[in-house]
Amino acid sequence: MRHIDESGHESLVDGFGRTIDCLRLSVTDRCNLRCFYCRPVRDFRTMPHADMLNYEEYLRIIGLALPLGLAKIRLTGGEPLLRRGFEGFLEKVARIAPGMDVRLTTNATVLPGRVKLLAEMGLKAVNISLDSLNRATFSRITGRDMFPAVRRAVDECLETGLRVKINAVALRGINDHELPDFLRLARELSVDVRFIEFMPIGENTRWEASWVWPGERILDAARRVDELIPEPDAETGPARMWRLAGSRGRLGVISSLTGHFCDQCNRMRLTCDGRLRPCLYSDVEYRLRPLLRSPKISDECLRAVLRGAVARKPMGHRLLETRDYRAVCAKPMYAIGG
Repeated sequence: MRHIDESGHESLVDGFGRTIDCLRLSVTDRCNLRCFYCRPVRDFRTMPHADMLNYEEYLRIIGLALPLGLAKIRLTGGEPLLRRGFEGFLEKVARIAPGMDVRLTTNATVLPGRVKLLAEMGLKAVNISLDSLNRATFSRITGRDMFPAVRRAVDECLETGLRVKINAVALRGINDHELPDFLRLARELSVDVRFIEFMPIGENTRWEASWVWPGERILDAARRVDELIPEPDAETGPARMWRLAGSRGRLGVISSLTGHFCDQCNRMRLTCDGRLRPCLYSDVEYRLRPLLRSPKISDECLRAVLRGAVARKPMGHRLLETRDYRAVCAKPMYAIGG
């Protein structure tokens, strides 16, 4: 839906009145971890490079979206740092969108030694996926013994001055006993630690109800360990945030399963093969790659596609009400972009 404010600036507003100003760009489906909640099968085929968007095509999409009110860019994957030339791409993003809120979502396994360069290229903040602070449990969840590298990356980011958010998928019976350790980490390092409810993403998901650790249970457990001070006005996206008393560290809970936040959603996603996905829960996608590669398609035609896709963005929780939670969508998370 086309929306022009009183000052003449355009923004993307969907049929429910939500302003969509955040674009999550998946730059690859490759990942060096095998997290059981993300990649449900042992053997899978990665996408041919010819089917993936090149960096120039990503930059074109960003340039097209800027006049439409784009305010936030999240670079994700797969593991985005596995794609060759990522630092140079980041530098170009910062150049065409100066002042933009650009963040990297990474498993941080190959981040050590690259933090300073990423900061020089314009990165200001990083979201690090870290589901356990115990080396053995980390290996059990991810299929790889790479916890020391991730922990080292957290320290390097903080030493370099990057803002850090640590994202942990909340898994009852697997990492729930580590909550006091995560709270201690948030307090000592003054970082955000956010627990995300385990969602059944992908038709071959290994999701089980017994593994779901609901957000309210997380908060109950946290209050037995620490004093939580609500921060209702925090700029945090889907997370509800609490500051730990006497510390700048914070706890966040993303209740994506038990407490929807669809009425506040401001996101659209672009997969690495160029499919625009307005809603995580819906498999409706818009194929931009053929349009980007056609000499007959103008920039204004592409903007019209963006406007139309956003106008038809669904209210995700209404889709969930019609499903049995075996899978909220058919495509797995690694193919969508975290």
